[in-house]
Amino acid sequence: MAKSNDTSQWRQLREFPDVDLMRSFVLSWHVEADTLLVDVDVCLMREHPFYEKPRPAEKACIRPARIEFPYCEALGRDGGSEGELVEIAANLGHGAISNFRRLSDARYEMSGEFGTVFIDAERPVFKLVRP
Repeated sequence: MAKSNDTSQWRQLREFPDVDLMRSFVLSWHVEADTLLVDVDVCLMREHPFYEKPRPAEKACIRPARIEFPYCEALGRDGGSEGELVEIAANLGHGAISNFRRLSDARYEMSGEFGTVFIDAERPVFKLVRP
C-alpha cells in the first residue's frame, strides 16, 4: 500500500478542475485498444466553463463525461485482477463515486457503490461528452 504522502486526492489532480467527483456517477466501464474508458455523469461546479444553472427540479449541474486511462496495463476490483482487461471492465458495476485518488505515478484507485477499483495506467484524461 502506498504511503499517505505518495497519494493525491482527486481535487489535487489537474485533470479534474471544477468538477465534484463525489457527486458524480459511474455509468459504465469498457476498454478500447489499450485505453480504459469510464462513462460518468459528472457534477460541474460553478467555476467550470460549461456550468449551467440547474433547472428548478435539479439540484446540481450534471453533464455526461468520460474519464480515459490511456495505456491501461492492469485493472482489478478490491485488489484482485484476473482475466483480460475487456472482461474485467465488463464485470465492473456502476454507481456513485465515493473516492478517487492517485496512489503512485501510474496507479489509481476509484471507489464507490461499485466497490474499489485499482487502475494501472497513464494519467487520466477528462472529457465532457455531448449528449
